[in-house]
Amino acid sequence: MTFLQMLFHLMGLFMPALAMAVLMPLAGRWVMGPGGLGWFQRVLGHALVGSAVLALGLVLQGHDGRMGTYAVLVLVAGTLEWLMHRASRRR
Repeated sequence: MTFLQMLFHLMGLFMPALAMAVLMPLAGRWVMGPGGLGWFQRVLGHALVGSAVLALGLVLQGHDGRMGTYAVLVLVAGTLEWLMHRASRRR
C-alpha cells in the first residue's frame, strides 16, 4: 500500500466524523438557538469525539462502515452538542 492509498483510506474512515463535526454546530444553533461555546470549539470537540467513536468501532467490530458504528456516532454527536450548549447556559 502506498502512502497515498493509506491517506485515502484514513480519509474514508474519518470523513463521516469530520463532516458531522462541521454540520452539528450549525444544526445545534438551528434547533437550540444561539449561544453556547464558539463554533471552532464545537467543531474541534465533535471531530475528536467522532473520530474516537469511529476508531473504536473499527477496533471492536473489525471492519469500518458498520451501521452500528454510525448509529453510535449520531447519538454521541447529538448528545455532545446538547451538552456543549447546555454547559454554556450555566455560566
